[in-house]
This record gives sequence, structure tokens and C-alpha cells, in this order.
Amino acid sequence: ITVGKMLEARSKGRTTDALKGLMNLAPKTAVLVRDGQEVTVPVSEVRRGDVFVVRPGENIPVDGIVLEGASAVNESALTGESIPVDKAVGDAVSAATVNQSGFLRCEATRVGEDTTLSQIIRMVSDAAATKAPIAKIADKVSGVFVPTVICIAVVTFIVWMLVGQTFGYALARGISVLVISCPCALGLATPVAIMVGSGMGAKNGILFKTAVSLEKTGKVQIVALDKTGTITSGEPRATDILPAPGITEKNLLEAASALEKKSEHPLAKAIMARAEEIGVQVKEVTDFMAKPGNGLTAALNGEVLAGGNLKFISTQADVPADFKEKAEALAQSGKTPLYFSKGGKLIGVIAVADVIKEDSPQAIRELQNMGIHVVMLTGDNARTAEAIGRQAGVNEVIAGVLPDGKENVIRKLREQGEVMMVGDGINDAPALTRADIGVAIGAGTDIAIDAADVVLMKSRLSDVPAGIRLSRATLRNIHENLFWAFIYNIIGIPLAAGVFINLLGWQLNPMFGAAAMSLSSFCVVTNALRLNLLNIRSTKHDKKIKSAKPAEMKTIEVKETKTMEKTIKINGMMCPHCEATVKKCLEAFPQVTSAEVSHEKGTAVIQLNAEISDAELKKAIEDKGYEVVD
Repeated sequence: ITVGKMLEARSKGRTTDALKGLMNLAPKTAVLVRDGQEVTVPVSEVRRGDVFVVRPGENIPVDGIVLEGASAVNESALTGESIPVDKAVGDAVSAATVNQSGFLRCEATRVGEDTTLSQIIRMVSDAAATKAPIAKIADKVSGVFVPTVICIAVVTFIVWMLVGQTFGYALARGISVLVISCPCALGLATPVAIMVGSGMGAKNGILFKTAVSLEKTGKVQIVALDKTGTITSGEPRATDILPAPGITEKNLLEAASALEKKSEHPLAKAIMARAEEIGVQVKEVTDFMAKPGNGLTAALNGEVLAGGNLKFISTQADVPADFKEKAEALAQSGKTPLYFSKGGKLIGVIAVADVIKEDSPQAIRELQNMGIHVVMLTGDNARTAEAIGRQAGVNEVIAGVLPDGKENVIRKLREQGEVMMVGDGINDAPALTRADIGVAIGAGTDIAIDAADVVLMKSRLSDVPAGIRLSRATLRNIHENLFWAFIYNIIGIPLAAGVFINLLGWQLNPMFGAAAMSLSSFCVVTNALRLNLLNIRSTKHDKKIKSAKPAEMKTIEVKETKTMEKTIKINGMMCPHCEATVKKCLEAFPQVTSAEVSHEKGTAVIQLNAEISDAELKKAIEDKGYEVVD
């Protein structure tokens, strides 16, 4: 038991590896613009307000706002979403995300510990520090059992001496009690079953990091699943091809692939992959231009090719109402419709989507049959999320969730029951650590794997119910072992103590007691080895636990709250009474969530949840007889 606890304590230190991995994501240098010259400096020297540049393929060093340029930025490191986000002037960019296509000139807004990446690192650290391990049943039992048995042995010796037996006889009875009740069976009951259960998991590609994780997995009541890369494949694919009248699917794909060939966007790669599948010859285009947030244009055989969203294509060609309806239906089902035109005429629509993994719906059904409430978490909008959730068959969809939002959702779910979080991205690390059990998809990032308690090496969602089955079977086996160990001791101790000598003439020789003790240990080990015969894929013996929530599906959109801090410099405040007056007048505004006023510093620091003009704030304060300086 002691050796087992030592190994378990060592494995818990893995969380520090997750933090190191997150820190390694942050770029080490930044290219600043100083006096019109580009200067490479360590990222620690970047200050708020500095202007930095990022070329295609480079990591963005700190959080900022785009001042010049346009590009597609891969934010999967933070959001987990596989499709890059188009950025233009005025858009926010985050540290550790990758600039994929264009040149960006940005102003630093959050540096050092204030960046989004640093906040995620801090959340993983905080969540790891607050997770408490469960105590082992055998530890508790052995702590009471050993001193109790020693007391029984001493009492047995004293009683036989008091009734007139010889010293040797009384000592033999006491030794028999100690030998037959040796807590080997109790000591073996938990570790052997856990060892076999962990081995079974490893054979099936389910890696339990600790004995605690193996025990707790079977007790979960709510399973929260990340969408991208967990329920879905994480790679966009062309799912629907809708050619215009007089145009074949091949004609549409020829034009689309020729246009998308020079694009770096993952949606373009999905179309190129589909064209390759059906053997389309990709033609060369000229005058290629990318219009971030809208689409692409190029020339082919003297005609203008265009592809993009409805708004953009409407400037290139007329889009019939029936095509708009079909595209809207595709959008309602969670797909992204891309419109294509040639020579000023619409030639069709190709829908691209991040498709659900084949085993996801079946795995979710199996979880529900166990009485588990299944929740899907995603950063997508509510409409797309609901469509994916309906296809997957989950009970609840929580949409519009950012990395810190996922951790907050898990915190709230834990108030309703034991929660398992399943994810694969860096953005899932805080939620994986906050959950009672964190499960990482093996094909995911090292950070997610390090932060999790269980790793699914084969990246299959069907391994989640399999892991829960294995955990439940292991727990059941431990309880059986403890039951038989107790029954053996309840019968064996009175027999060894000589309770039945006068009643039935039964007397136990210490050597037979030793043999019986060894046999009990053998029985416990043999029972634990039965776990090797378990079929963790079979649903035959699945039992429903008490569900933490009702089974109907619902969609909740999480709205992220934006906050702003303003500092107002005020003259004329002389005492705490003045502070209270200014505080009261500022907090009267509905946009002000709190105000910290100091007459000594001559400032009021206010937190806002919505915009409010400086003029309004100034007027309110000056109406009370104080002067606003800045």
C-alpha cells in the first residue's frame, strides 16, 4: 500500500509537465517597429502600446489589435477550432496563435501575465492545486484493522491465562489470532484489482494515470465532450456539392479547385481533397487575389472565377432564391456553404463541414444507457452547435464557450454531480484539470494529455464508455475482495481465539492458520485476475446510475461578459465622506459594476460592463462639487 501510494504521488507531479508545455508555446521573440526600423527583441521586453509585425507562418508574440494588413490566423492553440479566423484592421489577435497567410502590423494590448495564454496557464495551475485525491478503502480499513487485531490477540492471551490455561497454550491462541488475521487479503484487495484493471486498460488503449483516476472514472454522472477533434474529426471535408443548372459536379469542382489551389485556408484544402478523390485535373489560374473575410478571385481562360460567402458572391453574380434556401438549409445543419461563380454567373455551392466521427453517436448512446448525462461544449455559435449536437445525440449543448468559459462550465456542472471532461486541445487543459476526471484524446496535444487523468491512445470516443465499464468492474471487484477478506476474518479470528473449543471442540493450530491466511490471499488475487476476462466493449451488463440531469436535449449559449477599467483623477476629495459620495454617484450608473475611490490618491477606479462616455462621468462627479482632472 505504501509503495503504491508513493508511485501514485509521483504520477500526480505530471501536471507540472502540462504547465511547461503551455509555457513553451509562447514565442520567445517579437519583431517591434521602432523609429521606422524593425527590431527583434525578447518577448519579455514588449510593452503595452508597442507596434509589432508578424509575417506569414510566424507566431503572434502577445495579444494585440491589427493596425494594418489582413490574414487568416490559426487560433486552434487557444480555441481548439480547426478553421482559421480571418483578421482585418481593428480585429484582436492572441499570443501563441499562428499567422497563416498575410502580413500583419499590430499594437500590443496585453503582455506578460495578462495574455490569454498566460491566463490559461494560471487556470491549469490553480485547478491542479485545488483537486483533492480520494482515500483508499483498504487504507482506512487497515488503519483500524491492525491495532484492533493486536488488541484481540492480547485479550485472547489474557483471557486464557485467567481461565487457568498454561502460558504456552494461551500464547498459541494469541499467535493463531495474529497469523490468521494477517491483513494480506485486505492489503491485496485494492492494489491487485487496480493493477489488473490498469493493465486491461493499457491493452485496450485506455491509459489510467493513477489508481485514483481508475476508481473515480466509474462514478461519473455527467460527461462533458469538447466538439472539435473529440466528437468531430477536427478536419473540414466537402460534404455537399450543389451545381447550378447546366453545370455538372465535375465542372463545379474543376472551377472550385482551380480557384482554391493557391489558398492556404483549410476550407480550400477540403475542396482540393474532394477534387483529388474524384480525379479532377486542377487548372492553373492567373490574377489570384484573396479577400480576407469574403472570398477569392482569379482569372481562368479569360473569365473571372470567384468563390466565397453569399455577401461576396452577390457582388459577382446573381444568386437565385432557391440556391439561397438550399444553402441556408445546409447552414442550419452545421455546414459552411461556399458559393462559386464563373464569368459573372453562379455555377454552384459546395458545403464544407467538420464531420462527426463514425463512432461518436454510438458512444454517446452507450453513455446515456449507463444513466450518464452527456454535454457538448463548443466555441461555435448556437445554430451550428445545435445541428452537430442533434446529429451526435447529446443531451445538452453549451455553445459560444471560450477557454476560460469551459473551465467555468465544468465548475458549475460539478455542483450537480461527478463530472468527466473529454478533450484534445490546449484550450481544454484548464477544464480537464478542473473536472473530477479529465480524459484526453491521444491524437490531441501533449498539454491536454499531461493535464488529463486518463488518455485514450486510439483517439476513439467509444473508449470513454469502455473506460467507465472497466472502472466499474474494477470497483466491483475491489468490493468483492474486501467482502471475502472480511468474511474470512470474521470466521477465522473467533476460531483462532478458541471461541469454539468448549462449544464444538474446534481448535486451530497456528500452522493451519498460516495456511488459511495464504489461501485467503490466493483467493483475492485469483478474483482480481478475473478482470482479464472482461469484455469492455460489451453493453450487456451496463447498469444505469442515478442521472444527474434530465435526458432531453437543450442548447445554452454562453455569452462572454466584456469588462473595461477606467481610472478618473479627481481634485477636491478630502476625507472618507468624500470617497463615499463619489462612489455612490458613480455606482448609480448601470454600466458601472464597481468603483474604488481613494481621497489620498485622488482617484476613482471603475469597472464597466458597457460603454459610457467620459462626459457623463465627469458631469456626475462635478455635480457633487468635485473637479475631474483626467
